[in-house]
Amino acid sequence: MITRQRLAAGVCALLAALAAGVAFPGGAVADETQAAAPKVELVLDVSGSMRTRDIDGDSRMAAAKQAFNEVLDATPEEVRLGIRTLGANYRGDDRKEGCKDTAQLYPVGPLNRTDAKTAVATLQPTGWTPIGPALLKAADDLNGGEGTRRIVLISDGEDTCQPLDPCEVAREIAAKGIGLTIDTLGLVPDAKTRDQLSCIADATGGTYTDVRHREQLSDRVGQLVDRAADPVVTPVATEGAASCEKAPTLKSGLYTDRQEFGQQRWYKVEVDPGRELRASVSVADDRAVNPDYGVLLRAVTSHGREIVRGEAAGTGRTDVISTGLRYPKADSDDDTAPAETVCLQVTHSFSAAAGVKTTPGLPLELTVDVVDGPSGHHDVAAFGLGRGWWLLGALVLTGFLAGLLWGWLSRWRVAVWRTN
Repeated sequence: MITRQRLAAGVCALLAALAAGVAFPGGAVADETQAAAPKVELVLDVSGSMRTRDIDGDSRMAAAKQAFNEVLDATPEEVRLGIRTLGANYRGDDRKEGCKDTAQLYPVGPLNRTDAKTAVATLQPTGWTPIGPALLKAADDLNGGEGTRRIVLISDGEDTCQPLDPCEVAREIAAKGIGLTIDTLGLVPDAKTRDQLSCIADATGGTYTDVRHREQLSDRVGQLVDRAADPVVTPVATEGAASCEKAPTLKSGLYTDRQEFGQQRWYKVEVDPGRELRASVSVADDRAVNPDYGVLLRAVTSHGREIVRGEAAGTGRTDVISTGLRYPKADSDDDTAPAETVCLQVTHSFSAAAGVKTTPGLPLELTVDVVDGPSGHHDVAAFGLGRGWWLLGALVLTGFLAGLLWGWLSRWRVAVWRTN
């Protein structure tokens, strides 16, 4: 009787689930797909200098339009693409008004290639170069969802709306921890333009490219749009504490944070018996810093005793410094043994160069992985030899075969001597 009741209940539950699926065939799936869709916004400089005819005998604007048309034709279906302009509408001399001149030409969403191409075809080089305001608006355009977010900025000159420094704007966007990357392309750039666009890209982990030919522009923009569709791990924004007691507890994953100069950041990880903690940290100098710096990653107990540490030093030749550590937690015969709270402390010795802003802090990326601990018969050294047993076994086998061969040769020589 009980078995029949359970079977009937199971059948009813299955029918209810099927009915719900029929009633709502694609809502949940569509929402999930939309949330995970990669988003890209192309931000195009349409200032007056884009009229200059120095890209393969044609204007910079014509090269940009052709590149956009080719990229729109090749954009993957899963990418949500948008287009924003800067300096496209205001023709006057009022700097205050000119620095507001940024507009979304095509909204971020499923791509209608005909509509997008028609919108691009109407562009004419016009006014100012408000890169900073355009980046702020573009970040808002891409806000929301869990997929990758990328801004591709194409400009032929410096921002004309100081003191809103676009490099500082990029750092503020990176400090939000939303996983947004800004790639920049400079059309026939001078040294100042190159430095500014490089700084914008570096602040968010993006790339900078010099562009001097039409085909090069099309290829590079296409590569960056395709890259947005590649599966990547999006870091989770977190905020470390000033002490172990107040630190956030992290699980396995990739995390981003910002660390002020001369500051310590603390995080917690729970490690069960028989498991191994693997952690690494990277700190980037996204602004001018003094040479000779280092980073320290320490694993300590909740009582402050150091377990293990990793450290690295640099001399200014690279803009990222990384280190890591491993801590295997011994297994326990007690199945109810509690997990150990391990505190991770991150300290760096970067110092800002004269006149450089110290806020927001330097970008920090922390990787935490808690895996199965080392096996006793595979990873632990046996009698102090570890994997040297392979070499010892090979030597023993070689000696044995050599002995057999030598013995056979000796007997053959004795037999020949007796015969003669």
